[in-house]
Amino acid sequence: MGVVVALLACFGLAACTATEPPSPASTAEANTIAPFPESGVIDAGTYLVTGYPVPFEITVPEGWETFDGAGLGKDDPDLPDSWNVTVLFWPATHVPTDACAWSGALVQVDPTAEAFVDAMTAQASTVSTTPVKVVAGDYSGFEFDHAVASDVDITDCDGGKFCVYSDSAQDCNSARVYAREGERETYRVVDLNGERAVIAVGQSDESINPELTREARAIFDSIVFRSDK
Repeated sequence: MGVVVALLACFGLAACTATEPPSPASTAEANTIAPFPESGVIDAGTYLVTGYPVPFEITVPEGWETFDGAGLGKDDPDLPDSWNVTVLFWPATHVPTDACAWSGALVQVDPTAEAFVDAMTAQASTVSTTPVKVVAGDYSGFEFDHAVASDVDITDCDGGKFCVYSDSAQDCNSARVYAREGERETYRVVDLNGERAVIAVGQSDESINPELTREARAIFDSIVFRSDK
């Protein structure tokens, strides 16, 4: 367990290497920030994401793509699968009490940041670091790392899926699922005056190029919520 938590802590700190986030837009530029694209490869720049009660700005370098406007992904060319590093902002309304034995265990959580953090850090079949307070622009929240517990075989989980959270009480068809034991994420859960925003940066495998994980973390750290938007 100590090794797993240490790995999580390093990923949350961009492989224990400090990385400067992309420069945020100036006040003048903020008035002309482009809306975040719905799909396809994204041009480098700063965008406005409006899916939460308070919009946020995000700065993206070249080579990233989006699908359904709910996150970003990039491939490691040395690995066969896709979206090896991600920055996601998907809806999260239900958290299973057990991410492996999730069938019938999807529980709706209150809309606060604290409720989601409590549900995720108490989730069976996972390991989490202790949440710490963070600031994302004009709003505060919590950050913690999350991963599959070392003694879990995902192929034995309900439906062959490791379900972290969902936007449905019935199933994990529209949900955040992990496909392998090596997946892990850092979550930033922001309190938007009693409502929450859930942002996660993750990697699909421990062998991901460290440059990609640092780039993903820089995007993650560029996210700022503005009360005047």
